[in-house]
Amino acid sequence: MFDTLYRGFKSAKTKLTGKATLDEDNIKDALRDVRLSLLEADVEFNVVKQFLGTVQEKAVGELVRTRVKGKGKKAEVSPADHFINICHDELEALMGPVDTTIKLKKGQGISTIMMVGLQGAGKTTTVGKLANKLLKEGHKPLLVAGDIYRPAAIDQLQVLGRQLKLPVFSVPGASPPDLCEAALREARFEGHDIVIFDTAGRLTVDEALMAELEQIKARTRPDNIFLVLDAMTGQDAVRTAKSFDDRLDLSGCILTKLDGDARGGAALSVKAVTGKPIKFLGVGETLDKLEEFRPEGLASRILGFGDVVGLVKDFEEIVDEEKAEEDARKILSGDFNMVTFLEQIRTIKRMGSLKDLFERMPFFKDSMGQVDLDDKQLDKVEAIISSMTKKERLHPELLSNVSRLRRIARGSGTTLPDVKSMLQRFYGMRNMMKQVGKNPGLLGKLPGFKQLGMLKQLRGAKMDDMLGGEGDLAGLQDLFGGGEGGPGGPQRAKRTGPTRAEVDARIAAKKKRRDQSKKASKQRKKGKH
Repeated sequence: MFDTLYRGFKSAKTKLTGKATLDEDNIKDALRDVRLSLLEADVEFNVVKQFLGTVQEKAVGELVRTRVKGKGKKAEVSPADHFINICHDELEALMGPVDTTIKLKKGQGISTIMMVGLQGAGKTTTVGKLANKLLKEGHKPLLVAGDIYRPAAIDQLQVLGRQLKLPVFSVPGASPPDLCEAALREARFEGHDIVIFDTAGRLTVDEALMAELEQIKARTRPDNIFLVLDAMTGQDAVRTAKSFDDRLDLSGCILTKLDGDARGGAALSVKAVTGKPIKFLGVGETLDKLEEFRPEGLASRILGFGDVVGLVKDFEEIVDEEKAEEDARKILSGDFNMVTFLEQIRTIKRMGSLKDLFERMPFFKDSMGQVDLDDKQLDKVEAIISSMTKKERLHPELLSNVSRLRRIARGSGTTLPDVKSMLQRFYGMRNMMKQVGKNPGLLGKLPGFKQLGMLKQLRGAKMDDMLGGEGDLAGLQDLFGGGEGGPGGPQRAKRTGPTRAEVDARIAAKKKRRDQSKKASKQRKKGKH
């Protein structure tokens, strides 16, 4: 996501690297790459022009302090870093200010949300995601199947309603305005406090669609009108937003499909063109994949800083804070067995795709190509560990026995090389965690995970600050099989468990002691007789 934009800003920074000052000539040269990337990402032309003009005006002639003091420490700030910082602030301003509020009536009133958009934008799925969010906040939504022209839309909404255990209001043969008006009466009777109208869409904006939506608005007087936009449609999404806003006076927009190959043009253009805020982002297929829009997070991801704050928010929703702190302490102290490993893998899977997860981590953007971020790798690792006995999970050193590995491979539907490769990655990851525990850097603060949310303090930090001096991706490559420690490559981390020979020696010594004990027991029995 946003790869095109990221490459443009990175190229601009590279051109300014080594420059002593920011002057009109080198700024223009850098902005040329930014301009191309913005246009290629389908950002609206006038928005591009305005953005570049503002950045140039703020950057040219600005006195750059190359040394900055803060909290007793000195930091070097280059003109290139200063330029990127200006770009970050202007990207944030372009998409902000943030407004993710939903207008809700206080007391006994029924709040209404009208969802509009073109066919295929993900409107019905977004209705389910929004209902899930409101349900978690303690509300009791009623879903209204107002798209009577596409039978699959009604079926889809009913499926979502069953998943959420929420009722879906539908009246066969009724017109959408009549249906939505009747839904309000149903909501009062059944004690619902929020009604969400899933209205009809079209392949393109047409008069019949707009007239119908205007009737629904007039008869239900919705508190919120949210336009659902497909982020992959670029400038078409902006034009659609303008057409809907002119007729319906939108409350805000929801961008969907930002987990795919969206170029990002819509995200940068919608607010500037329509003046209406982006409320939420759809970042996945499941009902929990609806994020509140944060301009600073999106700007940081575009520039390669990741989005630590958003990552921590997702983490806190999925993992109990006390358990996370306890696990972090155990892992960093070296108590890292297969049980812990499996728990961490399942947590990662619940947070979404590996690619999205790594894109949100600071400084990993340039290293993404070095790691094979295949979600199927996690499924395979989970299957292998699940095929182990409880004792093997707690004591991985037992897994030096090949007969055990063959049994695990058969039980997990994998091969012996797969199991060996997984063990190699496990030991690599365990070794990395031990090193981080000894020389914590920033990751050593995992028990106080919220400290990572101070994104602005991370700008300009080096990777070895994150990994406590181990400034490469060895452990992560070992985990996902994309680096030198993965399949087919030399093992990067030293094996922390006993070798095969050591285990064999221990077994032989144990057998010898057992034989000696039996012999002594027989001699004692003979002596009694």
